[in-house]
Amino acid sequence: MTHLSPRELLVLHAVRLLGFAGTSEVAERFGLDTAGTARTLGLAEERGWVQHTAFADLEGWSLTGEGRAENEKRLACERAHADPDGVIGSIYQEFRPLNERLLRACTEWQLTPTPGGTFAANDHSDRVGDARILDELAALHNALIPLVRRLTGVLARFDGYDARFAGALRRARSGAHEWVDRTDVDSCHRVWFQLHEDLVATLGVDRGAEH
Repeated sequence: MTHLSPRELLVLHAVRLLGFAGTSEVAERFGLDTAGTARTLGLAEERGWVQHTAFADLEGWSLTGEGRAENEKRLACERAHADPDGVIGSIYQEFRPLNERLLRACTEWQLTPTPGGTFAANDHSDRVGDARILDELAALHNALIPLVRRLTGVLARFDGYDARFAGALRRARSGAHEWVDRTDVDSCHRVWFQLHEDLVATLGVDRGAEH
């Protein structure tokens, strides 16, 4: 039976995955109520696990070093209980080559080669080239669906990554180019980045030494 993570873990983990986010966005990440999330964030702030920062017209929460360590400790305990057979680790190994393909696709979406052998910003005038990249993203989505299904079978909090990716891809196919790689919308790249972070955090992998 799939494991349901406790609220406190979900709130800390949402802050980690989002990096910097307001209370409502933290709550929305795992479908939590805003009032309960605000209370949990307040308690976490008292313990030194999160900090609230405001500047200009932005405000939000981020993890402290102590909060990151606490998050990792709770994730490790949860995984030991919910995944004794190492299913998530096996899925991560299947994910890694897909991740390389995603990074290549996003680079090609952003940059295009020039006749001089250098690269320039992609102005998306090459519709055939763009269509090829979008087809690659669609293939990656198809590969993602069974991985997310298996992950969700272990930990319920992995649910939704494939649906979010599909939603971003539909927008990109409709001509909204930013839904491929922008970081301020729930783009294909942003969804994928969060899944990658979720996997390495859950497994205790040092992302900097991943390769």
